[in-house]
Amino acid sequence: MADKLSLENLPDLLTVREVAEVLRVSPLTIKRWGKRGKLPAIRINSRGDRRYKKEAVLWLLGITQKQGTEQISPSY
Repeated sequence: MADKLSLENLPDLLTVREVAEVLRVSPLTIKRWGKRGKLPAIRINSRGDRRYKKEAVLWLLGITQKQGTEQISPSY
């Protein structure tokens, strides 16, 4: 991926590689977390490719989005 992902511009559904980049872990860790239920995955096709909801990724970072706004704020 040529561009760095920024939290403000994340797509609604992210690939394993994109999630790994945002969370700074390996793609294998993301897959393991999915199997353990820590980060639920959506299977999108017959090959079983995984996508992850932006909200779930931000939740792991301790960030919540306010409904109706584009603001992202940390939750403490």
